[in-house]
Amino acid sequence: MIPPTPPGADQDTPVFVISIAAELAGLHAQTLRSYDRMGLVSPGRSSGGGRRYSARDIALLQEVQRLSQNHGVNLAGIKRIIELENQVQALHSRLTELVGELREARAELAQAQALAERTAAAVHASYRRDLVPVRPAPGTALVIWRPSR
Repeated sequence: MIPPTPPGADQDTPVFVISIAAELAGLHAQTLRSYDRMGLVSPGRSSGGGRRYSARDIALLQEVQRLSQNHGVNLAGIKRIIELENQVQALHSRLTELVGELREARAELAQAQALAERTAAAVHASYRRDLVPVRPAPGTALVIWRPSR
């Protein structure tokens, strides 16, 4: 569960000091420091160098605790799970971008096809009317006349 954020902050704004983050996540502050060193959770930093956790960081800490305590996953496994979830999220974002690009390309193609059809219609309308296509009747032969030089 992601904790509420202060007014004007979003889920990624680092606003919580380590003691508050530890309390919200149900962990000890030293555990948060260890997780930071291991790269499980990377909080923002204040100008003085202190850790500042976002609501998303706290939700991630809660997930680390849940995986560890409820499912017996070790910290290396949790780190890999987090990396894979981040990769899936990045791929999902890229897929969403590609779908948008595909829609745009289809719209451009439809416009180009419509333009080609209008252009072809204009060319056909400009044909001379004295040329008439003739289809040979069945059983007739086509003779090509070549003038002598």
